[in-house]
Amino acid sequence: MQKNCGVGFIDQFIPENPLEMGAHGYEGRERSATTGAERIERDGLLIDSPEAVVDHLERIVFPWLAKAAAGFDEAKRCREILASEAAVQAELGPEILKTGFGFIRFPCFAYSTYGYANYFMAYALYPEVMERHFSLQADYCRLNNRAAARAYREGNLPPLFRLDYDMADSRGTLVNIKSLDRIWFPHFARSLEPVLKSPVRLIWHCDGNLMEMVPRLLEAGLAGFQGFQYEDGMDYERIGRMKTRSGEPLFIWAGVSVTRTLPRGGPEDVKRELDWLVRTGPPTGLVLGVTSSVAPGVSYDNLRTLTEGLRYYREHGRG
Repeated sequence: MQKNCGVGFIDQFIPENPLEMGAHGYEGRERSATTGAERIERDGLLIDSPEAVVDHLERIVFPWLAKAAAGFDEAKRCREILASEAAVQAELGPEILKTGFGFIRFPCFAYSTYGYANYFMAYALYPEVMERHFSLQADYCRLNNRAAARAYREGNLPPLFRLDYDMADSRGTLVNIKSLDRIWFPHFARSLEPVLKSPVRLIWHCDGNLMEMVPRLLEAGLAGFQGFQYEDGMDYERIGRMKTRSGEPLFIWAGVSVTRTLPRGGPEDVKRELDWLVRTGPPTGLVLGVTSSVAPGVSYDNLRTLTEGLRYYREHGRG
């Protein structure tokens, strides 16, 4: 199917999709820390307050991160990356290029471990503990990313990688942007430094309204963006005019909206959005597709119009 659609490259490869998602999303089964679990327990500790988050971080997570960094094996990690990428490329075959996803690491929020409420209360009340968590993550991630940079060199991997982590909703960043400036961005940039020194282009997957983060991500050394939720305030035209910190045009992986145009519009809306993406996108480095996963419920006519439009621009360019 991917080949029939004319796909040129894939980064996140999910070969076995259970197709359990319906037109209105997934049916809830197991409840997790972020989907309504009544009780959150980690390593025998009940997470029922921001103080419990801090307790688990300091007693369990911080020592684990320090130990993992102390025992890190760069050569082994490099071999793991190369083997995984080679296996996926072999399955895709020579017509579709496998690009990077998932093996370059950076400090992340821990809401999936502790739940939104208790984690973000801890974030607000104990910023010094949160920064310590980001710092220890960065120490480990930096070692991992040295191995990743080595894998790119030794394996001659395609020099493109998509970073992906949800840090915003439709209103903006999940925490105050100034707090990210103080306790997250310095460690984010430090963790990525081994890869930023290489020819690899790092791009960021955009879920929600990330406009406040965009210039900061570029200043940290990123080279572009993917997956815009235009309806949430992501200013595609403005982003397309931005430059990297070295003054180069951005790499923009744009697409027809999977949250608005494809499920709710018609073929003319799909055509209009493709035209807009091409007309207002960057002069070079523009890739077309869809903004994220296409969910069940999208009409056949819209999908046909999408694939026909992608084929047209692939063959004719901007015309």
